[in-house]
Amino acid sequence: MARSSTGLSRRAFLAAGLGAATVPLLAGCSSNIGTTVAAGLFGTRLPTSTLVYWNLFGGGDGTRMQAMEAGYRDKYGPDSLQATTFAWGNPYYTKVTLATVGNKPPDVAVSHLTRAKPLWDGGLLEPITDDDLASVGLSASDFSTRPWNEQRTGGHNIAVPLDTHPLVMFYNDDVCSKAGLMDSTGTLKKLNNMDEFEAALAAISKVTKGPAMTIANVAGETATPWRVFWTFYNQHSAATPFLSDNGSKLTVNEDVYNDVTSRLQSWVKKGWVNSGLDYATAESYMFTGKSGLYLEGEWEITTAQSVKGLKFGIVPVPTLWDRAATQADSHTFVLPRKDRTPEQRKQAMLFIRSMLDQSLTWAKGGHIPAYQPVARSAAYKALKPQSDYASVASSAVYDDPAWYGGSGSTFENIVGAQLGLVQQLSLSPQDALQAIKSQLSVYLNTPSPL
Repeated sequence: MARSSTGLSRRAFLAAGLGAATVPLLAGCSSNIGTTVAAGLFGTRLPTSTLVYWNLFGGGDGTRMQAMEAGYRDKYGPDSLQATTFAWGNPYYTKVTLATVGNKPPDVAVSHLTRAKPLWDGGLLEPITDDDLASVGLSASDFSTRPWNEQRTGGHNIAVPLDTHPLVMFYNDDVCSKAGLMDSTGTLKKLNNMDEFEAALAAISKVTKGPAMTIANVAGETATPWRVFWTFYNQHSAATPFLSDNGSKLTVNEDVYNDVTSRLQSWVKKGWVNSGLDYATAESYMFTGKSGLYLEGEWEITTAQSVKGLKFGIVPVPTLWDRAATQADSHTFVLPRKDRTPEQRKQAMLFIRSMLDQSLTWAKGGHIPAYQPVARSAAYKALKPQSDYASVASSAVYDDPAWYGGSGSTFENIVGAQLGLVQQLSLSPQDALQAIKSQLSVYLNTPSPL
């Protein structure tokens, strides 16, 4: 998840810095939040039958997660779970880190896959063994190959993937129909090369008399510019990691960088893509027919479905260069390091299994299930438009491992801000890259503090 359905940017929480890490996000919290926070922070002893679970889900995701938590309680009893939701992004990960270092972590926590690796490197997570998985009837073959392989680190399983959540392309049926881009089944035609895609942008722009496609990039919105760039960058066969050696080296292919950013600027100059729009406005353009296409995470399906009279679809971001690739992350379950009895370890795994079994509820919010018994089910395949982009899970590209990287991270904020200025035509691609190098230099030269 990257945002609540109200359009409020969760990355706004990041501005509060580490001081905000102790403030729980009330939306989506269970009614026993006070007891849970006290237990996590001050060591109040909880009944051994109560599992403590921390997550960062607000908005529509928070509502669905609450329903899944209720499913666990229905099975194991009303006092079997105490769940707490904290502020998204750096505040949440700081909370998990400090609690684990203080030996007061939750039994199970949610982590973006890209943030789990720094936690693991810092010695803050326990490995999840094959025996752990088998104890609740799970194995590696139960999960999507891409996120499962991505979480494998140093020969260990460090997380259990719940989903893949990629950048996708929303389209407005009415606008795209007027532009002649819908096929006989009422689906957007395939646009999988640059010529077809740019012809589509030109056709849509004639219909809207304005932008054909919107991409949010102002008012603190740094994640979307990064996701769009990382998608198109990795569609080049010559793409190299942006960062290497856990974030100590900047290894971006500058020719590929220039190709992607220059192409984006050309779309803006032709009026096909907006120069500057905040998150909510970029979204509203597609919803109201002021644009035909919208690049954003699939989680905005909840918002789109709430718009009365809107007919829309979602497809994978078209492959415009050499190969299919789409920026994505995965929500995962991790076991923070703590002393556990065998019974407590089994209880944690039972909770994770319960959440996986309810993946169809989670998928209704747009996320692609990682748990294959659900992903391959007739019920999921019938879920539209969610299943229309399910194939993206196999071509997902995760952010490079770095102690300051991943979803909602310092890296994302720095690089995304400069890419946003490129889209606004405020900076040339070269000037933006120079600013990125300058601003990242302190992190490149600083060892992980974990």
